[in-house]
Amino acid sequence: MAEDKNKYKYEDNSSEENLSLNDDRRVKTLSPGAMVMKRFFRNRLAVLGLVMLGLMFIFSFVGGMISPYRQDEQFYTYTFLEKEYVAVTRNEDFRYVAAEGKEFGSAAQAQFLLAQMTGKEEFTYKDVAYGVTEEGKDFYTLSTDGEVIAIAYKDIVNAEDGLEDPVFAVKLEALRSYTNDQTGAFSADGEEYELDGDGNIIKGGQVIGYISRFVVQSKENGVVIPRSFKERLEEALDGDVEEFIYIGEDGEEHNYPIAYDASAKVWSVKQETETYVYDQYSQPSKTHPLGTDTNGMDMLTRLMYGGRVSLIIGFIVVIIETVLGVILGGISGYFGKWVDNLIMRIVDIFYCIPSMPLIIILGAAMDGMRVDPQIRMLYLMLILGFLGWPGIARLVRGQILSLREQEFMTAAEACGISVSRRIFKHLIPNVIPQLIVTCTMSLGSIILMESTLSFLGLGVKFPFASWGNIINDVNNAYVLTNYWFIWIPAGFCILISVLGFNFVGDGLRDAFDPRMKR
Repeated sequence: MAEDKNKYKYEDNSSEENLSLNDDRRVKTLSPGAMVMKRFFRNRLAVLGLVMLGLMFIFSFVGGMISPYRQDEQFYTYTFLEKEYVAVTRNEDFRYVAAEGKEFGSAAQAQFLLAQMTGKEEFTYKDVAYGVTEEGKDFYTLSTDGEVIAIAYKDIVNAEDGLEDPVFAVKLEALRSYTNDQTGAFSADGEEYELDGDGNIIKGGQVIGYISRFVVQSKENGVVIPRSFKERLEEALDGDVEEFIYIGEDGEEHNYPIAYDASAKVWSVKQETETYVYDQYSQPSKTHPLGTDTNGMDMLTRLMYGGRVSLIIGFIVVIIETVLGVILGGISGYFGKWVDNLIMRIVDIFYCIPSMPLIIILGAAMDGMRVDPQIRMLYLMLILGFLGWPGIARLVRGQILSLREQEFMTAAEACGISVSRRIFKHLIPNVIPQLIVTCTMSLGSIILMESTLSFLGLGVKFPFASWGNIINDVNNAYVLTNYWFIWIPAGFCILISVLGFNFVGDGLRDAFDPRMKR
C-alpha cells in the first residue's frame, strides 16, 4: 500500500511538472504586434494588396535601374513627311509697275479701276489727268501728257533664274506683244528682244524672262522656286492632276500632292521628303515592348520612372501631412481649452479652402513663371501636404482626448514627466495604429490626385514622367482609339497601386481591431 501511495504521489508530481510554466511545452502567448501580423496575413485581400504593391515597387524602382534607356531619351527614325512647299494662285487682279522716276500710288490705282470698269479713257487725280489705253487683253497703259508712266496688267513678267527683273520698257513691250498674241522681235529701251510662243523673253539668244499668269509663293523663308518647277507645276494644274513628280536640284525625286482651296482660290502644294524625326507612336516591338510616345520616348521606361515619381510624391505628401497633423492634433488634444479651440478653428478654415481650384490657380501661376520642373514637383508635394493635414490632426486630437484621462497618463504626470514627453512618448504611440491605417489608405488618394493634376497639365512636367502626364499624351480621340499602348498601361499601373494601398489599408484596419476573431 505504501508503494502504491508513493506511485500515485509520483504520478501527481509528474502531472504538476507537465503543467509547469518552466516547461518547454507550456502555452505560448503572442505579443500585440505578432497578433496584428497574424490577423493581417490571414486576410487574403490584404496579402494580395501587399503583393501588388511589392510588384509595383519592384517595377518602378528596380526596373528603372536596369532599363537600358533614360526617361528623357528620345528615339528618331526616317520617314516620309508632307510639308507645305508652295502656294499657287492664278492672278485675276491688276498689278501695277511705274516707270523709272514716276509714281502711281494706291489712290491713283483705285481711280484707274473705276475708269476701267466704267469704260472711261481718262480720269483725274490731284489735278492730274491720266489717259487710260487698253493695249491688249487685261493690259493697260497709263499716261500723262502723252508719256506712259505706268502699266496695269494681269499677266506677270518674271525674271529668269539668277537674273535681274526686266526693266519697265521691256515689260511694257513684252506684255503689249503677249496680250495681243504676237510673237517675234520687238524693241525696248534701244535694244532688240524676242518673244517666243512659250512667253519667253529672249535677248541675244539668252532667255532673260518669261510671262505667266500663275503666282508661286514659297512657304519656306529663303527658298527660291526654280522656273523648271513652276513649269512642271503649271502642267500639273492645267492637267488637273492631284500630284506630280519632280526631280530637285539634289537629283532626288520628290512627290508633290496638290490640294485646291475653292474658297481662297489657292492651290496648296506639299512636298514629300524623307525626314529624320521623332519615332512617334511606334508600335510595340522587341526594341520598345510598349512602343513610343509622342516625343519618341520608350513607353516602358517612362512607366517605370513615372511610377517612381508618383509613389515618391505619395509617400512624401503623407509624411508632410502626418508630421503636421500629429504635432497640431497632439497639442490640441492634450492642452484643450483655448488651444484646442484655436487649432480646431484653423482646421475648419483649411476644410473650407477649395483645394482643386487653388491647386489649378497655383499650377497656372507656375506655368506663367516657367518654374523648373524639378522645383515644381517640390512645390506640388508641399501644397498637397499642406492642404491635407487637417484630417489627420482631427484623428489624433480625438484619440488623445480619450487617452489623456486614463490612469497611465495620471501616473506619468505624477512622476513629473515633461509635457512634450507625455504627448510624444506616451500618447502618440497609442495613436500610431490608427495613423498607419489612415496614411495607408490616403496614399491611394494622393496618387490619384497627382495623376489627375498631371493629366490636366498642372502637376509633374516634362521631361519628368509620372503616370498622370503619360496619360496626358492621349489628348485626342485618334490617339485614344489607335494607340492603346500609350494610356492603358499607365491606367493599369494607377489601378494596381491604388487598389493595393486600399487592400493593405483595409487589412491593417481589421488587424488592429481587437474585436476581430479571424
